[in-house]
Amino acid sequence: MCDVVGEETGAAAGEVTAGEVEGVRAFWEGLRLPGLVDVHTHFMPERVLRKVWAYFDAVGPLTGREWPITYRLAEEQRVEVLREFGVRAFTAMLYPHKPGMAAWLNAWGADFAARTPDCLHTATLFPEEGVGEYVRQAVEAGARVFKSHLQVGAYDPNDPLLDPAWGLLAEAGVPVVMHCGSGPVPGKHTGPEPIGRLLARHPRLRLVVAHMGMPEYTDFLDLAERYAGVHLDTTMAFTDFTEGAMPFPVQARARLVELGDRVMLGTDFPNIPYPYGHQLEALARLELGEEWLRAVCHGNGARLFGLPAE
Repeated sequence: MCDVVGEETGAAAGEVTAGEVEGVRAFWEGLRLPGLVDVHTHFMPERVLRKVWAYFDAVGPLTGREWPITYRLAEEQRVEVLREFGVRAFTAMLYPHKPGMAAWLNAWGADFAARTPDCLHTATLFPEEGVGEYVRQAVEAGARVFKSHLQVGAYDPNDPLLDPAWGLLAEAGVPVVMHCGSGPVPGKHTGPEPIGRLLARHPRLRLVVAHMGMPEYTDFLDLAERYAGVHLDTTMAFTDFTEGAMPFPVQARARLVELGDRVMLGTDFPNIPYPYGHQLEALARLELGEEWLRAVCHGNGARLFGLPAE
């Protein structure tokens, strides 16, 4: 088994030490990987990100607990940190909370991807008039992944306005990373039931369930077993921060091995209350084997997004 990643961070807020970088790189080098593929990282317009950080700082109702931002850095510094860690490909998870916002975020996401070649071109959507058209435009412009946040957006994924968008994304094979579980607190449209109805109508949709679907882990594992296009990302799952409140059931770990080709590394960088390496350490201590770790931390994401071999 590869070495466990250390949790050293710098003395100043957001500072990353050489020891932290070495620990992350030692993790994937020990697995004989060319790097990491992280399907759940956040980059967004600066004024939007500042509002997100202010929400976390204020212990907003969707968090309900202290949540320090570990990587509170300028955009170019955050990109450089991921590169130093050896993250070969990452995303810019954008999400609107009201109508009229998604198309603007998509324009920003396209520009960010153009100037950040290791970021997978990310787009988003919201149930509103014209959503089918701007989703089509984003796909034609090269979007490789979409983000949907049912908790923050407070919308039903089965809203008829979204049907053209889901159909287009299913046909194009573009993955959608969706925060659809009810953690950290339930929303009106979170949970497995709305997703089951969505997949019944769009069974070919490539859906990546964020946060392993916490806390309804087993229900989302059921959906992954039923639909071949359903994947799960590890974002914040299995970490000390999450296990204390929403532990992953030990008896379900064997199912993670059975679905080992559809579990992918996600972290929530930079908006995490612990060092990046702790997510990797949390995966390693599941003791599901090196081949499972290799697939989760690189192989599955590389395959889903068609990354060239290195």
